[in-house]
Amino acid sequence: MTIDMNTLLAILAMAVATIATRQAGLLVGRLLQLSPQAEEILGAIPPSVLMAVVTPTAFATGWAETAGCAVVAFAATRLPLLPAAAAGVVTVATLRAAGL
Repeated sequence: MTIDMNTLLAILAMAVATIATRQAGLLVGRLLQLSPQAEEILGAIPPSVLMAVVTPTAFATGWAETAGCAVVAFAATRLPLLPAAAAGVVTVATLRAAGL
């Protein structure tokens, strides 16, 4: 196996860009004072992105996946994103195991 230097440099550059972007976001986030309305709006973004990711699955696959997406949508209104996604995964696995 050989290592292509261009590929390695590209991967390292992407890693640096990702880390710099995240760190800059944390720095700016500490300096901003947001109103309660702005915090509420920003809090709605992660569940919205999650729904944008799982909705195509709900329409393009079987019943188990559609039910899993519905569980994720419901759970995302009450739970943080990781437990909501986990609930969807458990739903799909259970329904597939049941033969649906």
